[in-house]
Amino acid sequence: MILEQLHQHNNITIYTLNKIVLTQFKNYERETLDFIPEFNVLTGKNGVGKTNVMDAIYYLCMSKSYFGHSDRQISKHGCDFFRLAGDFTQGKKTLKIVAKVKNGSKKEFEKNGRKYDKLADHIGLLPIVFITPDDNSLVRDGSAERRKLLDNTLAQSDAGYLQHLIRYNKLLRQRNAALKKFAETRQVNHALLDTYDQQMAAPAREIFHFRKQMTSQLIPFFQEQYNEISAQAETVGLSYKSALNDNDFPSLIRAAREKDIILQRTTAGIHKDDLVFTIGDYPIKQLASQGQLKTYIIAIKLAQYQVLKSIKKYPPILLLDDIFDKLDNQRVTALVQMLVKRDYGQIFITDTEPGRIRNIIKEKNAMVREIERV
Repeated sequence: MILEQLHQHNNITIYTLNKIVLTQFKNYERETLDFIPEFNVLTGKNGVGKTNVMDAIYYLCMSKSYFGHSDRQISKHGCDFFRLAGDFTQGKKTLKIVAKVKNGSKKEFEKNGRKYDKLADHIGLLPIVFITPDDNSLVRDGSAERRKLLDNTLAQSDAGYLQHLIRYNKLLRQRNAALKKFAETRQVNHALLDTYDQQMAAPAREIFHFRKQMTSQLIPFFQEQYNEISAQAETVGLSYKSALNDNDFPSLIRAAREKDIILQRTTAGIHKDDLVFTIGDYPIKQLASQGQLKTYIIAIKLAQYQVLKSIKKYPPILLLDDIFDKLDNQRVTALVQMLVKRDYGQIFITDTEPGRIRNIIKEKNAMVREIERV
């Protein structure tokens, strides 16, 4: 049964997920889960499928898995099809989102029974932020992971950005394919490269300006969140690194052409941008403890949340998966109390200890549900 509830924060009516139905999704044959508009806590032992429920919620909002899994990998073992259905409300409005995915067929997304022509049209309708232990990749891995953070935030906040990014990435793939072909045929078509370079310039400029502005919006929120969780124990920084800070795109890509021909790939452009993470003026990779690293990542994702909320004018859905691992009690308590007292929307939390959240959020409504192995 769909929960008929209106949920408002400071007169802002928000989207809430009232029910989700998983069919042949990861380890679930069929499961129906009801939720409340405030705190939803999923407990259970490791490996029972708590994170899979969180990823299903994310999939309904973003039309893909948070963890980069292909749709073929997401179907329950032995199945070639999965379906997700979510019932949302915003004030008096109801919204049903359905995802139908069959191996070898085009993915289908429906909103209130009408199929989207383009999945990109769905992105941003239901803003969402997901914080997981896998987010250590933001520090551990290469610049692609940090660009994803910017792209995820911008794609949910501005449809124009997503179109620029899709356009640029399509041209980038075509240019790289051409460079590989030149190596095979031992003939370089400079006129074709000129065409790609000219076509890539406009979306590259737009993407650069969007990312630069987004970083400046993230910084104050990030520092505020970090200070509150850590009790101002450390000084942290965040900056945007791009070759376009000092060069225009046509000059940059033209100067790299000979190198591109040799390496058979495009070595310069906004697909090389990065975010620089620092703690105490040093790269976070070099200095941070596990607790500081976890606090840094949580703070930057909560900054993403605050930026989306300020742009969309309503709070995103917040997913917090196993966030207490590697955080000391002081930081855990500070984090959860911050979620309680601030104007957050619907929150989903997974934890192996069912009593831990209840002890901290005593004055808030919370639904605690144990997930058992299926």
